[in-house]
Amino acid sequence: MSEQITFSPTRPYLARAIYEWICDNQLTPYLLVDATQPNTEVPQQFVKDGQIVLNLAPHAIHQLHMSNDAITFSARFGGVAKEIYVPIRAVLGIYARENGQGLFFDPSEYEDIQEQPITQTDETKQEAEPSKKKPSLRILD
Repeated sequence: MSEQITFSPTRPYLARAIYEWICDNQLTPYLLVDATQPNTEVPQQFVKDGQIVLNLAPHAIHQLHMSNDAITFSARFGGVAKEIYVPIRAVLGIYARENGQGLFFDPSEYEDIQEQPITQTDETKQEAEPSKKKPSLRILD
């Protein structure tokens, strides 16, 4: 009697490692996303052929979180702040803008993995909701 061992996908681990390598080398990390995947929240006006490339440079985004399930952050698109949610299954690649080095993933890696329904608890809702405080700017002499 043999048991089938299932392993978690390598994509989230490799994406985090490549992101760190790109930043450590002072390069610009770009994320290639399949915008047609369920629950993917990206600015649709910038999607071409079902894909979008997002700049993940630390100075261009805020509150980056790369978990085993998704990559989330906030960024400005055309001057408008937007919360981005990219399920790991929608990540097609992560690479450096300057030289194209990075990793591109097999789109079929997640075909046999069942999509888990997204349920937000009070704690995750609180984390996902931006602060209600208005931004302020103070000029220092």
